[in-house]
Amino acid sequence: ALDAGDKAQDILDAMVASMSVVGDKFSAGEIFVPEMLIAAKSMSKGVEVLKPVMAGDTSNSLGTCIMGTVAGDLHDIGKNLVVMMLESAGFDMIDLGVDVPAEKFVEAIKENKNVVLVACSGLLTTTMPALKEAVQTVKAAFPDMKVIVGGAPVTPEYAAEIGADGYAPDAGSAAVKAKELVA
Repeated sequence: ALDAGDKAQDILDAMVASMSVVGDKFSAGEIFVPEMLIAAKSMSKGVEVLKPVMAGDTSNSLGTCIMGTVAGDLHDIGKNLVVMMLESAGFDMIDLGVDVPAEKFVEAIKENKNVVLVACSGLLTTTMPALKEAVQTVKAAFPDMKVIVGGAPVTPEYAAEIGADGYAPDAGSAAVKAKELVA
């Protein structure tokens, strides 16, 4: 498409729109993790090609998002999907990995510029207290920082109870909610 003369931003917009459809289909149970991963990896490869072309134009970034799976939890498939979806939605992603102590989220905010969102993942019911600690530690250090949470045991009610600004049940919804939070 670049060789044919299409603008990089137009190509990216089409890719983001396509990933939005993928996210909707995933949320609706029409496709599953393998299809979502294939689409996200394709998106990631496309973004790699477009990045150098768009490097001069930082107006496309929604800001930096710090993401990690909370302390005590080693699950990363969901987190990795969310990282790819948020990156394709226009965020600059900093992936802290798994088993991330609450204080490490705060350190990452301090070490990176233009951080507008922190995303915390937890898949185990036993790590829900760690999710709460992560949200509250970030909010104590940066009261205005937007924090989104998700993971199998997390509910919108629990997210509100622990002070998170947003909750998403899956990667597609996370991209939509993240954009809403920073708008």
